[in-house]
Amino acid sequence: MSTFELTISTPDGNKFKGEVTRLFVRGCEGDLAVMAGHIPFATAVVSCDMRIDLPDGSSRSAAMEGGILTVGSDKVILMSSGIGDLT
Repeated sequence: MSTFELTISTPDGNKFKGEVTRLFVRGCEGDLAVMAGHIPFATAVVSCDMRIDLPDGSSRSAAMEGGILTVGSDKVILMSSGIGDLT
């Protein structure tokens, strides 16, 4: 499965930076799944349990507060006011 670079940032610094296969979050209009090659866009995200799927088949999740998701042609940035530990 194709991967993309994901950076998850908070006011306390980066919580994650690396290659992932999917990102699941809740946007202001509903649930979102981002995969490699997704069309570029930006949206607000609301408090939710977010999840990332890693290339080795494992996944990590955490509770997050609201923020902004920016999807570019080759990388994705999720900025949140707070995120728990990715487990």
